[in-house]
Amino acid sequence: MNWHPLTSVEQLNEVIEESKSKPVVIFKHSTSCSISATAKSRLERKWDDADLNDVKAYYLDLLKYRSVSNEIAEVLEVHHESPQLLLVKDGQCTYEASHLGISVDELKSQVTA
Repeated sequence: MNWHPLTSVEQLNEVIEESKSKPVVIFKHSTSCSISATAKSRLERKWDDADLNDVKAYYLDLLKYRSVSNEIAEVLEVHHESPQLLLVKDGQCTYEASHLGISVDELKSQVTA
């Protein structure tokens, strides 16, 4: 799995635009939360076997970039959670999961839907 850091509101706009040509995911991670660390580890362990090579994965450190997280919630019209995985296709959040409900298998089914 190859994470791409998400660090600014301007970059978020580019990510949303990018989602119009291929699906992207945004993983909102709290570096001080053990549940968030577990969810991130599960994603990383299962990602490559899930054949999600066409999905670009962005990583947001919530503690460093809270303003970006707030913008995500507003622009994509999702309730803030941590950890949280968002699938963005065609400029819209089409799937979201949080905490231990984050599942690579479910994400894969949503990507192909």
